[in-house]
Amino acid sequence: MDYIEGVLKGQNIAYFSMEIGLSNEIPTYAGGLGILAGDTIRSAADLKVPLVAVTLVCNKGYFKQVLEDSGSQHEQKEEWVPAHFMTLLPPEVSVNIRGKDVKVRAWLYNCKSLTGGCVPIIFLDTNVEGNSEEDRCITDYLYGGDQRYRLKQEIVLGIGGVRMLEALNFKIRKYHMNEGHSSLLALELLKRNGLKVTDVKESCIFTTHTPVEAGHDKFDYGLVGELITDRKDLEVLRKFGGEDRLNMSLLALNLSNYINGVTKRHSLISQELFPGYKIQSITNGVHSYTWTSPYFRELYDRYLPGWANEPELLVRVGGIPDDEIWAAHRSAKRALIDEVNRETGVGMDSETLTIGFARRMTEYKRPTLIFSDLERLRKVNNMGRMQLVFAGQAHPRDEAGKGLIREIFRYIEELKGEMKIVFLENYDMEMAAKLVSGVDLWLNTPQRPYEASGTSGMKAAHNGVVNFSVLDGWWIEGWIEGVTGWAIGPEPDEEFSEEDCRLCELNDLYNKLYYVIVPMYYDRKDEWFKLINNSIGMIAYYFNSHRMMRRYVTNAYL
Repeated sequence: MDYIEGVLKGQNIAYFSMEIGLSNEIPTYAGGLGILAGDTIRSAADLKVPLVAVTLVCNKGYFKQVLEDSGSQHEQKEEWVPAHFMTLLPPEVSVNIRGKDVKVRAWLYNCKSLTGGCVPIIFLDTNVEGNSEEDRCITDYLYGGDQRYRLKQEIVLGIGGVRMLEALNFKIRKYHMNEGHSSLLALELLKRNGLKVTDVKESCIFTTHTPVEAGHDKFDYGLVGELITDRKDLEVLRKFGGEDRLNMSLLALNLSNYINGVTKRHSLISQELFPGYKIQSITNGVHSYTWTSPYFRELYDRYLPGWANEPELLVRVGGIPDDEIWAAHRSAKRALIDEVNRETGVGMDSETLTIGFARRMTEYKRPTLIFSDLERLRKVNNMGRMQLVFAGQAHPRDEAGKGLIREIFRYIEELKGEMKIVFLENYDMEMAAKLVSGVDLWLNTPQRPYEASGTSGMKAAHNGVVNFSVLDGWWIEGWIEGVTGWAIGPEPDEEFSEEDCRLCELNDLYNKLYYVIVPMYYDRKDEWFKLINNSIGMIAYYFNSHRMMRRYVTNAYL
């Protein structure tokens, strides 16, 4: 154990997340929650926050997206080998599932920073000799299987994670639950603290990311009792996690002293969803260096030395000549367009206004909103050419989300010869980095109030890409109309029926494209440069994970 102690000693904040996005080669992420976790860990390493992360190994990944010509999505395995990237640690612990012990081992990945900081990440793995074939598969797939499979994973993550940290001799002061998947760790802590609720609450932090009731994990007690057979444990879960069903978020809420949402608006919505709890807000951010293109990194290095570890220096972007910023943007755009053309053969060009939309394909994200009135869209395009780049995966069981992808493919076919539109296959971290830096305008059209935060627009702003978004999530805080970008639809506090709100959004979408955005891009480049500068100096300087982590340190970790 000595060699492990040398790497791991002194980490006293434990950060638990079901998914963590580190790289394409380690596909243990499905979307925004995992990407945020990866950025959190990178900033903690940069800032030398004494943090250790705990997650599942998920060595068969989430899935690789394959699209037919019709847009039908198929999922393929995306297996990877932990031994190629990580070190297997000696200790094994066990968790009790269905009345029998399931062994858990761990892999160590060190997330190292150029500043000299390091955050160890513990990947839990049940593929251990002596476990049944069924139990060996518990940590195979991220979000795979049914409710039973999910609850088994959450037992391993929460209970197994606490036990593994103890076996590795960590001295943990605070346990940070990134969403409710890991909240069974609080049950384990209660047992270790003689059911002293005050002590457990003092050591637990809960960050919720879900603004709708249906998004919180809930399990029937029949299933819970089958997998967690200790009657005393069941009594505790009923007391703190709900009488009718085990609500993992409620369990975390009842056993945490510090609770936060991920934007100001989301905290207010969460307060309404869970009345009686004090829910703070720490607005999400993105890891500046990771999501800035090589062209802008080089530019910032020359004019704003130290920006990577002090992103607030980006507020001084006014000192960088406009022509150099434009050259960096054009280089990033050419890199994206070249890749799009190689992959699709659609023949896009780097002079045309390019609009990007890339995120999880699900109904509330409304990726097809821009196609709601094709005649108005054609009118905009005839006045000034546009080209659209889409990307995103639908959950394997989200048939409505898969239908949206097919719908976009139908619009691509219908508008063929008029507008160049592509949907890129298998959206991943590498593709995301090229998209957020290579388009001119970042489009975001969620149905309010279902966007807890969203971070893709923050990444775009780091690269001088302008945001055009519904006022939901983080954009409420970043938006200054015509200065940092544009809003789509009414302000959050305006009262509209759902139909009137949609009509307002469509009018804003098409009118601002026709009367403001397209003419400015083609005819008033000096005004467009101001928006690029403001995106960097007024958005990127603040909406970054370094600022976010400093808030966690001062508000939650002390």
